[in-house]
Amino acid sequence: MPAPLIEMRGISKSFGAVMANEAVDLSVAPGEILGLLGENGAGKTTLMNVLFGAYAPDAGEILVQGRPVTINSSADALAVGIGMVHQHFHLAPRLSVLENLLIGIPGKSGRIDRAGGLARLNEIGRQHGLTLDPDLPVTALSIGEQQRLEIVKALFRGARLLILDEPTAVLAPTEVDGLFSALRSMAAQGLGIIFISHKLNEVRALTHRCVVLRHGRVTGRVDTPASTTSSEMARLMCGHEIVPPARGPSTPGEAVLTLDGISTSRHSGMALRDVSLSVRAGEILGIAGVSGNGQRALAEVISGIRAPDAGQMTIAGKMVARFSPREVQALGLGRIPEDRMTTGLVTNLPLADSMVLPRIGTGAFSRNGLLRPDAIRAFAEAQIKAYDIRCPGPMTRAGALSGGNLQKALLARELAFDPKVLIVSQPTRGLDIGAARFIHEKFLAMRAKGCGLVVLGEDLEELLMLSDRIAVMYEGRIVRTLDSADATIARLGLMMTGAEGHS
Repeated sequence: MPAPLIEMRGISKSFGAVMANEAVDLSVAPGEILGLLGENGAGKTTLMNVLFGAYAPDAGEILVQGRPVTINSSADALAVGIGMVHQHFHLAPRLSVLENLLIGIPGKSGRIDRAGGLARLNEIGRQHGLTLDPDLPVTALSIGEQQRLEIVKALFRGARLLILDEPTAVLAPTEVDGLFSALRSMAAQGLGIIFISHKLNEVRALTHRCVVLRHGRVTGRVDTPASTTSSEMARLMCGHEIVPPARGPSTPGEAVLTLDGISTSRHSGMALRDVSLSVRAGEILGIAGVSGNGQRALAEVISGIRAPDAGQMTIAGKMVARFSPREVQALGLGRIPEDRMTTGLVTNLPLADSMVLPRIGTGAFSRNGLLRPDAIRAFAEAQIKAYDIRCPGPMTRAGALSGGNLQKALLARELAFDPKVLIVSQPTRGLDIGAARFIHEKFLAMRAKGCGLVVLGEDLEELLMLSDRIAVMYEGRIVRTLDSADATIARLGLMMTGAEGHS
């Protein structure tokens, strides 16, 4: 029996008093796609960072094809055939595809081997269907093409084992199909793949075997993912049954948010072109689209961060005259941004301070120009308890929280003030199934109270479950708005890539 491509034996890693991994065993055989499952904070990323050389283990050993190795850096990992594609891509945006592939690779006689690089790129494209234009700059690539470049870059450097961390989070359904086809091709040619995802249907469709982590330890294994239900996998991950919330019927009221003919100039990302939409009280409007098709500009306009070049916006019947976060907040808009770590909460501040910052000047938290520390702390303590935010206390540095708890803190901050409209970008990206269910329940509770919600996301299953209507964005426009009853993943996917005509 051949030795595994890689084997991790008894891996332990702690950070202070926190045991991130404890005596973890994991192996991947040639030609195997292994699913790595677990809640946020279960230890998946730490384990993969040990394998890829970002962290040194406190105990245990790593073997590559039966031979013990020491991996102290990503260069060490690549040298023994281990590549990793992170959620956030590591590409040089001003350079071309081929130049990104050749960075750091010595050429012949000190010169860059463009001909050799081009031949290798074409070979990888033929083998796995991962075709790319070598001369295009990264800035001209779609998100799916950028991810493809990251995968090609790992293969280009000789990876025999590929680690993929939440690879489908930013892809349209058609792009997911293309990715899975390439991964199956790699496995068929003897490569090993570790696939980390919270999307259990994808895990069931792709992987040959799964390992489940909980609290840093291996607590379960799934030998036949295709014949194991998503609910059974969720139970292994969370230790209890996870039942998706039911949306139920709604009785929408008057429009609480309207956009009429909104257009913007190109700033960072796609410009908006004549966007009109409305959201009623007690309604959830989903916004679907492949990343980079204007969703960021739409969220910035609605949030008051960017003023449009043309068009008008009203909140609760009042015209927005001067676009600023403070004005739209005063009119009744709450905002949960896509980037929790930079534009959501101030990670270097205590959690309590971050949770009141947008309203720090109100009478609830300051008086006569002086802060009210007791009121700030009491507010944070109440939200921590109400939303089950896992942290030592309100004075914990916000950046020390896990992704799921950061999202809960943002949600608590905005919902505490009963917004008339709530705009949310990528509400559960990177969150485990339990944290996602909690977020979904809160959205539906706000809908029942008469709040109008705008949810921007790329997870079509999530949008179909939550939304009363779904608007599809393509190249800066709303190309179609459908009642959720008339929408399917296949139909939305076609519209997201411009394959279905406008109407």
